[in-house]
Amino acid sequence: MPETILVIGACGQIGTELTMKLRDLYGSDNVIAGDIREGNETLMASGPFEQLDATDLKAIEEVVMHYEVDTVYLMAAMLSATAEKFPMRAWNLNMNSLFNVLNLAKEKKIERIFWPSSIAVFGTTTPQSDTPQTTIMEPSTVYGISKQTGERWCEYYFNKYGVDVRSIRYPGLISYKTLPGGGTTDYAVDIYIEALKEQKYECFLSENTALPMMYMDDAIRATLELMQAPAENLTIRSAYNLAGLSFTPKDISKIIKSHIPEFEIIYNPDYRQAIADSWPSSIDDSAAQKDWNWKTEFDLEKTSKAMLNGLKES
Repeated sequence: MPETILVIGACGQIGTELTMKLRDLYGSDNVIAGDIREGNETLMASGPFEQLDATDLKAIEEVVMHYEVDTVYLMAAMLSATAEKFPMRAWNLNMNSLFNVLNLAKEKKIERIFWPSSIAVFGTTTPQSDTPQTTIMEPSTVYGISKQTGERWCEYYFNKYGVDVRSIRYPGLISYKTLPGGGTTDYAVDIYIEALKEQKYECFLSENTALPMMYMDDAIRATLELMQAPAENLTIRSAYNLAGLSFTPKDISKIIKSHIPEFEIIYNPDYRQAIADSWPSSIDDSAAQKDWNWKTEFDLEKTSKAMLNGLKES
């Protein structure tokens, strides 16, 4: 029997592209998209969709049982900048949704879970350069606190109940296919959009703020490679560090200017600067390289070309 997959949060920035890729791999009818609201036309036309609140256990269970779901990708979350405005709503969404799928797996109603963590689990006391897999984690944001807590629960459910849950600490993700969803690293998407539209950009981070980033194609590939890896190869059941590239707004503006000479950038840091300052500037992902042969493909130049060409064509 082919694997049946449910993607919760399928209409978000990662969920949209992940759902489409999963449908390419496993067949459209075998990948159910679930979200609280409908997604873009391409996603909605490509396969089954269920309107689904990630915090509603009964609704999730009904979908799981109806479609005989094997694997759940739980992509629903309130991201860093938005979560600071609505802390209790963010905690409720980010944590209760995770417990819903962990408990379904504990009860043997699903077989495997993918749940995304984030570099937001780190804080100002974490080593900022080449942040190790195992290190000090004292997050200062609601989003980071929920992700750190989620990591501990994932590891607990694996050790206590044998739940096959897998996770990645995503860096900032860059894509032209879906709009960003309220994250601190969103400038690295907005800057390309504004460069093409207005030839200028007002950045909410300072020019030398280095952050780990990744082009979406790499992030989707990493997710699928982790989920396809044999369980016995995996040594991390909290969340794997994942590195792509690290750059500053100044770095990315130079690349854009080489493609759009009239481009101008000004810097006007806001409350998101403090969030960015609490995160690492680069990540050590040697555990992912060792356990499931992870390797990034997109550098900043390749990412920039893909973004600018993709936005022009879309």
